[in-house]
Amino acid sequence: MSLRKIFNDPIYGLIRFPFDSIYEVIDHPWFQRLRRISQQALSHYVYPGAVHNRFQHAVGATHLMCRALDTLRSKGVDISDQEYEAACLAILLHDIGHGPFSHALEHTLTGIDHEKISLLLMGHIGKDIHRDLSLVRDIFEGTYHRPFFHQLVSGQIDVDRMDYLTRDSFFSGVAEGIIGYDRIILMMHVSDNRLVIEEKGRYSVEKFLMARRLMYWQVYLHKTVISAEVMLISVLKRARYLVKKGVDIPSSAELNYFLNLDEPGDESAFLSHFVRLDDMDILWMIKKSTDHEDFVFRRLCSDLLHRRLFKVKIWSSEAEADFLNRKEAFSNKHGLEADETEYFFESKKEVIRSYDTSQGHIDLLLKSGEVKHWHEVVPGISENDEEQSFLFYPRES
Repeated sequence: MSLRKIFNDPIYGLIRFPFDSIYEVIDHPWFQRLRRISQQALSHYVYPGAVHNRFQHAVGATHLMCRALDTLRSKGVDISDQEYEAACLAILLHDIGHGPFSHALEHTLTGIDHEKISLLLMGHIGKDIHRDLSLVRDIFEGTYHRPFFHQLVSGQIDVDRMDYLTRDSFFSGVAEGIIGYDRIILMMHVSDNRLVIEEKGRYSVEKFLMARRLMYWQVYLHKTVISAEVMLISVLKRARYLVKKGVDIPSSAELNYFLNLDEPGDESAFLSHFVRLDDMDILWMIKKSTDHEDFVFRRLCSDLLHRRLFKVKIWSSEAEADFLNRKEAFSNKHGLEADETEYFFESKKEVIRSYDTSQGHIDLLLKSGEVKHWHEVVPGISENDEEQSFLFYPRES
């Protein structure tokens, strides 16, 4: 019986993949777990439609990978079926290591980058489906001798970014994130085993870079979104503190394992708990802790659950003075120690760069046949950091 189901994606329409191995991975319980990992963490507190998940993104990015590889083949690039299949599996599994609420809790809960966890899980999934995924790992890590495959998975203009910009724009309703992903893919080529964009795709790339910048400031780094994520991190920090003090909190066995974890330790125990952990564990803890005996934990959980988010101010000397006054008043009002007050007051600096050459280059294939880096052809593109500093503090009636 054929495994090759059809996915009806709201962005790309009907999707079907050319290899049974793709469906075997999709059907694996650890991949199905991505249905319970939000793509945009708490962005839905600002954009109510942004409730899509990592499963949708991974399937969509794999579809774009197929389209990109088909385009390259049509232009005479030699791509074997083995390489095609491995590249598809590499992008399909690129987010398998994400924990609850994706990037928001990546360094708070597990302390390990999701890419490292993805690599660990790939090995186990390969054994489960009786397939050798060594080429998949090589492409994912960028060690394969034909680097354009890795660039399609993780580069300045990869299919991962093309899908998440398109998908996040669609579900959030922010039109500034719309990109011409189809034209960019049609303009792709390979030169000296590196990914290049044909010169006539220059303006589509320019739109892509601008859309990514706008999506970061308007969606991913929206001050209210960051406020919700700061609160979520404070909730987890307080939960960890209470658990280590022996205070009972509503928690699943999987979440409790990570709240007690200082170092990754035994790989088998780490992974067995990780693959059973998702957004639901965190949400259930928050929901059941709104009447907890600990004031700090109770207040944070209740405010986050009911969207009484921290207020936000852009940093200035005047804002910082007001911030410190509020901090002292809040501490006095609720009789808190200094370390308890810290859970409610946070400062954060966010930095983006429209075009970061430290992450590699976008190469343009000129009509003359010469290949040049993007910034050599379009010297006006910003390579400087854009910074914004925020101050967060609790709402008081």
